[in-house]
Amino acid sequence: MKLEYENIIPDDGSSFKLIQWKSENDRFFWHQHPEYELIYVRQGSGRLHVGDYVGSYKAGDLLFLGPNLPHTGLGYGVIGTHEELIVQLSERFMELGGMHQLPEMKRIIKLFNLSKRGLIFTGDITKSVGKRLEKMLHQSGIERLISLLQILKDLSLHDESRTLNSKNARFEFRHKDEDRIGKIYSFVEQNYQQAIELATVADLANMTVQSFCRYFKKMTRMTFTDFVNEFRVKQACRLLMTNKVIADICFESGFNNVSHFNKTFKNVIGESPRNYRKKLIP
Repeated sequence: MKLEYENIIPDDGSSFKLIQWKSENDRFFWHQHPEYELIYVRQGSGRLHVGDYVGSYKAGDLLFLGPNLPHTGLGYGVIGTHEELIVQLSERFMELGGMHQLPEMKRIIKLFNLSKRGLIFTGDITKSVGKRLEKMLHQSGIERLISLLQILKDLSLHDESRTLNSKNARFEFRHKDEDRIGKIYSFVEQNYQQAIELATVADLANMTVQSFCRYFKKMTRMTFTDFVNEFRVKQACRLLMTNKVIADICFESGFNNVSHFNKTFKNVIGESPRNYRKKLIP
C-alpha cells in the first residue's frame, strides 16, 4: 500500500501540534509518522485501517496511535462533512523535562506503550476528552499543556479501551510497495466507470494475476474486486444526493447491471440505494 511519511511540526511556542481538521472525501492517504497521534472524531464515519486492523469508526470515537503505526486518513471515502480534533506529539514528548522518569507518570507511560498497537476508547471518556480538546483550541502556552496532561491522565486511568493490533504485529513497508499501490489506486480512481480487468491492473503492478491478488489482499485486507466495488458504491452515494435516476447512477458509478448494483450497495452500506436516498432526501 502506498505509504507516505507525514512531516509534522509542533505549533509555535508549543511542544505538540493541535489540529481541527475538516474535510469532504479526502484523497487516499496511507501513511505513517514518528509522532504519537490522539484523534477525536467530531463528525463523520467511515473505514478504519490501522496497521493490520480493518474496521470502522463513527462520530465520538477516540483513537490513540503510536509512532510509525501505518494508518489511513479517516477522511478517505466519507460522505458529507467530516471533522476531527487531532493532537500530534513528538516521539520524545515524555522525555521532555525528564517526565518519563517521574513515578507519577507510570500509568501514562503504560498508555503510550499500548498506543504503539493502536488504541480505541469507548464510554463517557470520549465525550469528556472531546470537550477538553475543543477548549484547547482556544488555549495557549502552559494552560494548553496542562489540559493535554489532564487528558493523558484520564485516559491512563480509563478501563474501556482496546488495542487494535496484536503485541507481535510488525509493520515493514518498502518504497517498492509505495509506488506499486499508489499506481493501482490512481488507476481505479481514473477508470472506475468502466470495466477494470485484473490482468490490466496486475500488469500495471508488474505481477502475474495470481501474485497480484495475493499481494493486494495481504496489503489491504481486501480483495481487489471488493475494493473496486466499495469505491464505486462511495461514488454512487454522492450521486444519490442528486435527482438522478437510480438506474443511471448505477451505470455512472461503474456497475453494469442494476441487480448487481443494488446487492453490492446493500453489502457495503447496509441498506438499498433507495432507502439510503430516502434518509438523505425525506
